[in-house]
Amino acid sequence: MQNKTPSDIILWFFLAVFLASTFLIGWLFWPFISIIVIASVVTGIFNPVYKFIKVKDKINPPFASFLTCIIIFIVLFVPIVFFVGILSNEAYELYLTAKSAVLGKHIKSLLESTKILESANNILSNFNFKLTGEELNKAISELGKMVGLFLYEQASAIASNVFKLLMNFFFMLLIIYFLFIDGTKIISFIIGLSPLPNEQNEKLVQKFKDMAGAILIGNGLGGLIQGTLGGLVFMMFGFKSPFLWGVIMALLAFLPIIGIGVVFIPAAGYLFLTGRVAAGIFFIIFYLILSGGVEYIFKPKLVGERVKMHTLLVFFSIIGGLKLFGILGIIYGPLVVTAFLTLTDIYHSSYQKMIEPMRK
Repeated sequence: MQNKTPSDIILWFFLAVFLASTFLIGWLFWPFISIIVIASVVTGIFNPVYKFIKVKDKINPPFASFLTCIIIFIVLFVPIVFFVGILSNEAYELYLTAKSAVLGKHIKSLLESTKILESANNILSNFNFKLTGEELNKAISELGKMVGLFLYEQASAIASNVFKLLMNFFFMLLIIYFLFIDGTKIISFIIGLSPLPNEQNEKLVQKFKDMAGAILIGNGLGGLIQGTLGGLVFMMFGFKSPFLWGVIMALLAFLPIIGIGVVFIPAAGYLFLTGRVAAGIFFIIFYLILSGGVEYIFKPKLVGERVKMHTLLVFFSIIGGLKLFGILGIIYGPLVVTAFLTLTDIYHSSYQKMIEPMRK
């Protein structure tokens, strides 16, 4: 075994110190990681606005960044405050309705009048299983209470801590302000630290940009459209808490395969059971047009062919992300999968041929 030269010792010492400092700075910034990630994504979305202001008015970057941050504040913060207030009230109303006997009596009356429970038990009897009205009533009521209470607690937690919300939003705007000005330099600095070739680094960065755009621009706008129109339809047909259902549909719209059908199909079934057949048919047709139009026309046109990921993979990445990271998992999950798929592609194109001789 060869003795290590002084240069080797210096190199290993430097690497150890460098890794330690990297760990410490990561630890230092970890409490703000969510704000940094969101700020980075929002910066990417509003970057065209920043460039337009900078070029159109021929003003310097700091002032253009400041004006863009004001626009972001108006576009994002003001609606969020309004949104949280309404959501909190409607979620609490849903919780109280599910908790009270009103919903229970309504469900029981509906089951008895339509004889749906009797028909279901005729089928279930083949499997030696019987479902009682009380059990079904309790399950539906508990689900309503659970959903209503969860949304109410989340909205109330935000509303009751306005100072924290303001501080986090201020930090986000501060990060966005400097990302507009120095974002390119920061990316170049990070790429410079990577030992990968520039082409591969740029590919990784571009894939992240594309996926972030697909998540927030494609899915975000798609969810906003579906949630808004869905909520309006619920309001038109007399459903309670239309804003709440609109929010739920907007979130569900991020999920491929199931999407807003989780809300629309049961609602259509309810309309059929209550004798509103025409309304039920309208709900199904409207759901198919809205969901199909957004998923197969709007999103592909908006996002294009930049992001190619299997539908099932997107579904599990979002579900897994939500489970691991909470609501931000909608962003984190697909980004993690994007990193893996991009690195896999790089491996196949550049490194697999290096490993193949070792297998022989």
